Amino acid sequence: MSFATTKFAHPIPLSTTAARSNDHKPFLDPFKATRFLGSTHKFRFHPLTNSNHTNIHRRSAVVAVSDVLKAKKPKSTSNLLITKEEGLELYEDMVLGRAFEDMCAQMYYRGKMFGFVHLYNGQEAVSTGFIKLLKKEDCVASTYRDHVHALSKGVSPRAVMSELFGKTTGCCRGQGGSMHMFSSEHNVLGGFAFIGEGIPVATGAAFTSKYRREVLKEADCDHVTVAFFGDGTCNNGQFFECLNMAALWKLPIVFVVENNLWAIGMSHLRATSDPEIWKKGPAFGMPGVHVDGMDVLKVREVAKEAIGRARRGEGPTLVECETYRFRGHSLADPDELRDPAEKAHYATRDPITALKKYMFENNLVSEPELKAIEKKIDEVVEEAVEFADESPHPGRSQLLENVFADPKGFGIGPDGRYRCEDPKFTEGTAHV
Repeated sequence: MSFATTKFAHPIPLSTTAARSNDHKPFLDPFKATRFLGSTHKFRFHPLTNSNHTNIHRRSAVVAVSDVLKAKKPKSTSNLLITKEEGLELYEDMVLGRAFEDMCAQMYYRGKMFGFVHLYNGQEAVSTGFIKLLKKEDCVASTYRDHVHALSKGVSPRAVMSELFGKTTGCCRGQGGSMHMFSSEHNVLGGFAFIGEGIPVATGAAFTSKYRREVLKEADCDHVTVAFFGDGTCNNGQFFECLNMAALWKLPIVFVVENNLWAIGMSHLRATSDPEIWKKGPAFGMPGVHVDGMDVLKVREVAKEAIGRARRGEGPTLVECETYRFRGHSLADPDELRDPAEKAHYATRDPITALKKYMFENNLVSEPELKAIEKKIDEVVEEAVEFADESPHPGRSQLLENVFADPKGFGIGPDGRYRCEDPKFTEGTAHV
């Protein structure tokens, strides 16, 4: 399985075999019947082709990754998409994300967290499917829905929960909060409160990797960057500018659209002229792929190819993961705008339940093994809360750190001395 690439941006089908499969029935929205909203299509691969293709508006075929892999493998080999060890790793990461976010909701309503808190429930297959394939040196740029991305990349639950509590033991020493998770140790480039902010940062990180390898001749530098963002961001100028730059320079980056179909209370179908975001990839000369973002195994197979392309120096890929958030936009959102039938439909497609079902059906794991993982995660999350609650708040002297470009963070006075050394500096508003 691979993405074909040329310099022409005309998407065509990779295969027509899977397009004839009727193993899924589309969900019809009560307000507007559409093949996109609630789509249960397994896959659409949209590679680039040559200029001989004339009908660029033809609907591309639906291709199931499992079908592609089975066609490649000898009949005597296993058709399993994962090993037992891989399945357990994926399950543990997804359960951690879900349990952590559920605990965040509890702590928020108990007054332990402040400001806006955006939870990731329902979208775990996207984070796990991509990030668990990355190396520690690879970079991740997130959004304001960033807790689970940080956890998948290896930031400890203690550090993330402490940051949410605004404590000094947090990954940003309590100064970032929910929307700004950052870890230089794990190459988490940050969560970004405004849509589109993280895409240029991720593009810059990808350029750094390419520069180190090709200019500084660091032959072992094959680092990849993954930029996560939502469907609403894809009508933003930074998105288009960075796709152009990444394709032009063949940067090692994967642009991952977490299309949960809603931008706060605005339906994706009402906000964009063409709801199929993957098409914007071929327009800039890179493959565009649509994947069922509620299935971690499908996400993982697409991620393998996209990350592999970037690591081999073949350039960027745009991946649209059609997923769904189970909670409101934030914990302050009463979530009254989405239709109950739509929410009920996606609740039946829980990515954690789907992975568990796959592993049971293929005799990869037993119920006690999964119960043990769930028990372990519950203990880890409980311990993270206890640790965060007992950790100290930042001191007042930390308030202006990282604001000014001098070591102590308080600015330099006209006399060249640090302003914080002036006894009068702490008078007045500094005490407020």
